[in-house]
Amino acid sequence: MVEQRIENPRVGSSILPLATISSGRRIQARRELQFRPSFPRERSRVVHHDQPLLLFLAEQPGAMIDQPTSYRDALQDSNQDVDRFEREVLLAHAVERNRAWLWSHLDEPIAPESLQRYQKFVEKRAAGHPVAYLLGYREFYGREFEVSPAVLIPRPETELLVDLAISLLPDKNTRVVDVGTGSGAIGLTLAAERPDWRVALSDLSEAALRIAGRNRDALGLARVELFHCDLLNGLPERRFDLVISNPPYIAEGDPHLDAGDLRFEPGIALSSGHDGLDLIKPLIVQACSVLVPGGWLLLEHGHDQAEAVRSLLDKQGFDSVRSWTDLAAIERVSGGQASP
Repeated sequence: MVEQRIENPRVGSSILPLATISSGRRIQARRELQFRPSFPRERSRVVHHDQPLLLFLAEQPGAMIDQPTSYRDALQDSNQDVDRFEREVLLAHAVERNRAWLWSHLDEPIAPESLQRYQKFVEKRAAGHPVAYLLGYREFYGREFEVSPAVLIPRPETELLVDLAISLLPDKNTRVVDVGTGSGAIGLTLAAERPDWRVALSDLSEAALRIAGRNRDALGLARVELFHCDLLNGLPERRFDLVISNPPYIAEGDPHLDAGDLRFEPGIALSSGHDGLDLIKPLIVQACSVLVPGGWLLLEHGHDQAEAVRSLLDKQGFDSVRSWTDLAAIERVSGGQASP
């Protein structure tokens, strides 16, 4: 019988069709195959039309017929240094779904391009990139806000500013300016929660204002005004019932600036002088000239700055000066009312 040989494109050598191998030679062929390199994981070149050959190869110790990667496999095979929850969030984002959808489709195959996109997200997260920047948004007070490395990532503790403003100010006709607005999270949240309030956002960064503007449009808050200015300098002359701000307050050289998400956030929105108060001091002074009598100034600050900020408010003549604690029992916000 004439033997016919076919080329195996994976190993660059030839093998005999199963039907032409005698029982003795079949044993020898099996031994030879055991010492050949295992077949690469290359789905597109499996010879699906040769079923006997596939069955024969499947019996070999090193041979493997690859299966499509599932969502479950993608999660398990990715960098375990990244938190499981974050991996799920990133995978759901890569396939433009939510986590609930992901949980119900874990054993289904993932498209190669989605898998590649997910793997890039995980690599960046493992290198320290904030999840919010990878997703392009962060939730704040129940709403999604676009974020990028041009703006500070909104934090849950900053929601205390919103709670205080709503509790301290009347429901209607309140005039508000959110100074150093960044993504607009504070001011836009107040505008959404209090439709009768007149809200303005100011920032020195044009890039930040562009993001705030897109968030304003996405939330349907066209009435909110945006101003490019340094603190309150350059703001059109007007009076406000509330000046509210989460200004840069970390001291320059603080080791926290080189750790975690802070490494990737804009320095201009984080640090301010040797004690972190270089922008808080002039903002307190400027607020006196724009607040109506009895109007409030509310400032977020560092965990150890409450006493210093209260002192600055007292020296500037503010009334009802006090500090408020966040959920971690840290004095996070200080403020006072403009004197009559």
